[in-house]
Amino acid sequence: MRIGYCTNLIATQIDGTGSEWIEKGQENGFDYVELPLAQMVDLNDKEFLSLKGKIGSSGLKCEACNNFFPANIRLTGNDVDYGKTEAYLDKALGRAAQLGVKVIVLGSPKSKNVPEGYPMDKAWSQLVELLRNIDPLVRTRGITVVIEPLNKGESNIINTAAEGLQLAKAVDRENIKLLIDYYHLVMEKEDPEIILDAGSYIKHIHFANPAGRVYPAEKVDGYIRFMDLLKRIGYEGRISVEAYTKDFCHDAKRSVEILRQLAK
Repeated sequence: MRIGYCTNLIATQIDGTGSEWIEKGQENGFDYVELPLAQMVDLNDKEFLSLKGKIGSSGLKCEACNNFFPANIRLTGNDVDYGKTEAYLDKALGRAAQLGVKVIVLGSPKSKNVPEGYPMDKAWSQLVELLRNIDPLVRTRGITVVIEPLNKGESNIINTAAEGLQLAKAVDRENIKLLIDYYHLVMEKEDPEIILDAGSYIKHIHFANPAGRVYPAEKVDGYIRFMDLLKRIGYEGRISVEAYTKDFCHDAKRSVEILRQLAK
């Protein structure tokens, strides 16, 4: 398994990309960096080229992106603007491809949350249609989109891995798969054995200590069980730490050490 880290939760600069942490990744043991796509799309061309150069000199690759859609791109409800969505996808996927991104995470709660009073079944159908339309766009670029279930405190649709799996199966496209986030799994009190049901649909993992959503600092039974289940399905993909920290260098080294031990 490859161990990476997300920069969205630790970003301190106004652009929100977390690019200030890119050069610290490799020296603290990470294999790759996961950057927020919507924030990268907001950069002007000069800023994006600068970011691309920083990644190139860091020794790491941006193998994954989260934050697929910004809040102003509606994915459900009556205000969906397909022309606006298409234009955004063209720019976003173009930039992701320039960086060699392999996985894009669809969490984006502010985009996909269902407006009050809007039928949930219609919102579900909108997400199915969206993902089916995205599939050929990412397939030609060698990218897989993974559906990220988010706990009910953050989203009102696709809250569990079981629901994410149901959506992936409804979409039924080769490049639309599933992410399991340990933090959200615990927040929803979902049985981690959903991993066994999902099997080969799982193409990406997010990880954090649920107590404060911080970097994991020690091995605990929940982590061990979670990783053992991943090994049982033969998972050999990426695990991104998506967590807060007040001391990145200290916490990153310890987290990488723990995750590598658990992945053996």
